[in-house]
Amino acid sequence: MARMFSHTTAELVIQVVEAVQAAGKATIDLVQHFCDLSHPQAENALILAVELQLISRNGTEYKPSNPLVKFVSTPDEARKAALLRVVLESYEPFVCFRERLLATNSADTAAQHTKTLLDLGAHREDIKDTLISLGTYTSALISQGGGRYTASNQGIENPLLTIANTANDQASSEFVVRRQIGQRVDQLDRQEVVLPISNALLKAKAGDTYGAVTESARAFESYIARLAQRMDVNLTGASGIIQKLDKFRPDNKLPKKVVESAKYLGHIRNAAEHGIDVDPEVGDIWHIQESTALQYVFVTCSFITATLEYEAVKKFII
Repeated sequence: MARMFSHTTAELVIQVVEAVQAAGKATIDLVQHFCDLSHPQAENALILAVELQLISRNGTEYKPSNPLVKFVSTPDEARKAALLRVVLESYEPFVCFRERLLATNSADTAAQHTKTLLDLGAHREDIKDTLISLGTYTSALISQGGGRYTASNQGIENPLLTIANTANDQASSEFVVRRQIGQRVDQLDRQEVVLPISNALLKAKAGDTYGAVTESARAFESYIARLAQRMDVNLTGASGIIQKLDKFRPDNKLPKKVVESAKYLGHIRNAAEHGIDVDPEVGDIWHIQESTALQYVFVTCSFITATLEYEAVKKFII
């Protein structure tokens, strides 16, 4: 059976989510009148908003399904776009479309491939128009003119800062972290891993760069210990992130590129933990930039995702 796909626009999704958030819970009729939309427009936008897990449906009523929805009620379009970007990165049709767009350099072909690969029950043009709308609104895609689009190479710092600025309490911060890690996040220990990373995000936003790095690193090290148990890796004698990661190299328990890249987390953590003390290697103290602390939290999430996917289905992502 073909998977349902709703033809709409990013702007309409934001509008209906704002209507549901404002009402607390809403029927399609309320949303239609709140946004001054036709019934099909409201219905299609609500369907996609549910797919993106911004709202949930119970019978004929819709209600917010995550803490970030409250930040949709703002005139700041950049913040709305950043919030939508968070959930869009986990939306399978968009991820597939972007991958095929990079491979083919054709939005038409990418839409057809996405329709086929995911068995989407919509016309190729409807799929293309909707995904391009989502991508350009969130700056995940950029127009090259002449109907051509490509994935954005926009630097990560500003979008991440915008997202982090929405994480001004524990609940919204945890939601951001869960969305970054993805579908296997529920396999993690919430107390040891998820909550400390959420706290690290709050600290990064507040400018506590050393605290953000050390707390996120502590969570990552706890995660490595759990992963080692599941993969039958002996961590005896290994101290810190870098030495623990090296224990995964024999028998290729984890791919070399994942292990070596993840050592970034260990090196930044070592610099942060010197704090106000002089590092004898350089003869000075290390200063952790605000951008580094913020990126560190998101890179931690990325490497957790990479190892979870490799462990589960031997998928090579980084």
